[in-house]
Amino acid sequence: MTEENVEKNQERFEHKVDTKKAFDAGKGITEETIVAISEDKDEPEWMKKRRLKAFRHFKKRPMPNWGPDLSELDFEEISHYVRPDANQSDNWDDVPENIKETFDKLGIPEAEKEALSGVGAQFESQVVYQNMKEEWEEKGVIFCDMDKAVQEHPELVKEYFMTKNVPAQDNKFAALHGAVWSGGSFVYVPEDVEVEIPVQAYFRMNQKGMGQFEHTLIIAEPGSKVHYIEGCSAPQYTRSNLHAGCVEVFVKEDAHVQYSTVQNWSKNTYNLNTKRAKVQGNGVMEWISGSMGSKVTMLYPSSHLNGEGARANHITIGYAGDGQNIDTGAKIVHNAPNTKSTIESKSISQGDGRTNYRGLIRIPKGSHGSKTSIECDALMFDSEATSDTEPYIEIKEDDVEMAHEATVGRIGDEEIHYLTSRGIDEEEAKEMIVRGFIEPIAKELPLEYAVELNRLIELEMEGSLG
Repeated sequence: MTEENVEKNQERFEHKVDTKKAFDAGKGITEETIVAISEDKDEPEWMKKRRLKAFRHFKKRPMPNWGPDLSELDFEEISHYVRPDANQSDNWDDVPENIKETFDKLGIPEAEKEALSGVGAQFESQVVYQNMKEEWEEKGVIFCDMDKAVQEHPELVKEYFMTKNVPAQDNKFAALHGAVWSGGSFVYVPEDVEVEIPVQAYFRMNQKGMGQFEHTLIIAEPGSKVHYIEGCSAPQYTRSNLHAGCVEVFVKEDAHVQYSTVQNWSKNTYNLNTKRAKVQGNGVMEWISGSMGSKVTMLYPSSHLNGEGARANHITIGYAGDGQNIDTGAKIVHNAPNTKSTIESKSISQGDGRTNYRGLIRIPKGSHGSKTSIECDALMFDSEATSDTEPYIEIKEDDVEMAHEATVGRIGDEEIHYLTSRGIDEEEAKEMIVRGFIEPIAKELPLEYAVELNRLIELEMEGSLG
C-alpha cells in the first residue's frame, strides 16, 4: 500500500465533523437520564419501564472481575445519548451535508447501489438513513431501525426484545444497554423467504466521550434466510468512548442467518458487546467477525443450539497493536441432540498488543450425537506481543465428537528473508504473510468486506511499522 493510499484510507475513518445536537442527555447516568431518553423518543410506557428496570440491574451488578482491565472506564464521563439534528430519511439526498459527507467517505451509498438489499446508517445515537428495496418489502421483509420498530411493530418487540435471549440481568453491560439503548436494526424475515443479497447497517460515533448503544434484533422465521452485515467506526480522541451494543438473533426451524461484522473503533474506545443467537431445529447460525481498533474489546458471540440438528459456525479475526487488548472468542451451548458447531479463531498481535481467545463449549447430558471443533491460530510480530488461548469445555454426554487445536507462532527471519531476497521489501513481505494468514476468514466475507478487512489490517500495520 503506497503512502498516499494509506493517508487516504486513514482519513476515511479519522474524518470528524462538527454537527448540531438536537438533544444531549449529558454526562453520567441517573434515573432522570433514562426518563429523559425515553421521553425524547416518545416511547410507550412499557419500554420506559423496561429501561428503568434494566438501570436498576446495572446499579446492582459489579464490573467484570476477569478479562481486560476496565478500571479507567468512567461512566460519569460518558454521554450516553446524543441525538443529532437530523431527521431520519429514506432518501440519501435529504441527509444533512456534514453527516452525509462522513458516510460518503465510508462508501455507504455506493455499497447500497451495488450489492445490498437494504441499508441503515446510524450517526451518534440516531439512525439518519434507512432504506429497503421494494422487492423485499413486497415479500413481507421488515428492515427498519429499532426505535421505529417499537412504534410500528410493538407486539414483536415486546415478545423478543431482551426477554428470552439477552435479558438485562445477563451482565453489567447488557443492563446498561437495556437502560440507554438507542437506534440499531430490526430485521424480520417471514417464513420461507430468502433474502438473496445482504442487508447492511453502519454505526458511526463522531463525538468525543460518548457512548453508542445500538440494538439489533433479527427474527428469521422457519425456512427463511438472511445475511446481515454490520460496520462500525469512530475517529480518535483523547477521551474514552464506549460502545456497548447488543445483538439478539432468533433462528427458527430450517432458517439460516449469517451475521458479518467488521469493526474499526478508534483506540480510545471500549468495545463491550453482547451478541447471542437462539437456534431451533436444523437452523444454521453463522458469526463472522473482524475486530480491529479499540483500546479494549470484549466480544464473545454466543449460539444456543436448542433444536435437534441445529448448527453454528463462528469465524473470528482479531488484531491488536500497541496499547490494545483484544479479548474475543465464542460461546456455544449444545442443548439438543445431533447439533454441530465449529469455531475458527485467528489473531495477530504487534508491538505490545495483546490478543486472547476466550471460549466456552457446553454439551449437557442428553445432547448425544453432537460434534464440535475448535481451531485457534495466533501470529505475533514482536517479542513484546502476547497471545493467549483460554478455552473452557464442559461435556456431560458420552456420545459426542470433540476436537481442539491451537497454534501460536512468530513471524520468523527465514520467511522475511525468503521474500526480501526475491525483491519484496520487508514491510510488504510482512503484509503478504498476514494476508495469507487471514485468507481463510476473508474468503467467507462478501468481496467488498474482504477487501476492507485486508485494508484495515494494512492500515494497522502501517501505523505500527511505518
